[in-house]
Amino acid sequence: MAKIIDHGETLAAWDFPEFTKYKKSALWYLVMIITVTGLVLFGIFTQSYLFIILIFILIVIYVMRSRREPSLLSINITEDGISIGQNTFYKWKDIRSFWIIYEPPEIKNLYFDFKTGLRPSISISLENQNPLRIRKMLSEYLPEDTDKENESFSDGLGRILKLQ
Repeated sequence: MAKIIDHGETLAAWDFPEFTKYKKSALWYLVMIITVTGLVLFGIFTQSYLFIILIFILIVIYVMRSRREPSLLSINITEDGISIGQNTFYKWKDIRSFWIIYEPPEIKNLYFDFKTGLRPSISISLENQNPLRIRKMLSEYLPEDTDKENESFSDGLGRILKLQ
């Protein structure tokens, strides 16, 4: 029997995909094949066989991951912190700050930065949420990092290269 833990009143809740799955054109696949072929040829030319093995490992990981459909996760912003999915809860005291990058239709993300340097920032799609309402709500518990005006490097790179 699962133990139910009360994290206070739920202030906002919505579902979001675990990651964005991009549609890829034939041109995208052609460019990737040419790029990978060029990297493998470079590895052969420089006799960097470990580099070639690394390229193939990355290809296998990418192919396995790209066949998977994104899970639908839920986020609950509560009085005590945020819960993501069924098993992950972050207390307000463990989160350093938040920021929102809202440039629809492509970028609608909420980010959380943690106090411990070991935990990376997390990105959550706002979906159809009002970013002003979410900002106001979070501002009661966390400082907003107004210095961050762009999406994270990994999110931007993934979106530009359509890596999911």
